[in-house]
Amino acid sequence: MSFSNRLRTLAQPIWKAQLTHPFVMALGNGTLPERKFKYYILQDARFLGDLARVFAAGAVNAPDSESALRFAKLAEETIVVERSLHENYGRQWKMTAKQMTAVPMAPTNYAYTRHMLSVAQSGSAAEIAVVALPCAWIYCVVGQHLLKNGPPKKNHPYRNWLMLYASPEFAEVQQWMRKKVDQWAKTAGVEEQRRMEESFLISSRYEWMFWDMAWNEEQWPV
Repeated sequence: MSFSNRLRTLAQPIWKAQLTHPFVMALGNGTLPERKFKYYILQDARFLGDLARVFAAGAVNAPDSESALRFAKLAEETIVVERSLHENYGRQWKMTAKQMTAVPMAPTNYAYTRHMLSVAQSGSAAEIAVVALPCAWIYCVVGQHLLKNGPPKKNHPYRNWLMLYASPEFAEVQQWMRKKVDQWAKTAGVEEQRRMEESFLISSRYEWMFWDMAWNEEQWPV
């Protein structure tokens, strides 16, 4: 079993819970209240800014030029491609990109991004890849799961979101990241592999918590 598949097996109960989360289910069938989706998109816009920084750290720490270039491209795509989706929704809500990124981070979003940035600051390229892997991999799994019976109808309110994350282009991102994780795990020591497992599980839990955060429209209590 590859190292990434081992990680997936360890996280399986967490990942399975995501597919039955009420936010994910309502997103898929189109019944999610727009208010909750707007909350999610605005928080995700803030999340992506820090995810791009994680990928940039991967470029700096990559052991070879090819991987460095790909991490740099991921940083760019995170800002350009996914932000484009968010800005399209922003225009619907008559919000500028500046207004969207000025929305305060919710507690869970803040905690998740600090977890990733902490690994990005002190971890190896393998650790950086693995801490961001659940984000790319889970969204691919969720997107494909929600479209398992075919593409959404033209009038589905969240069609653009679903089509992006179920696309072959998005699937290729997690495939590359898994390939790098598997490659670098082979030369990682026991302690580094342990940290990789821990980071992967924590990120997987935060992915579930992100859906839950949006479903409950989480706010700072004080």
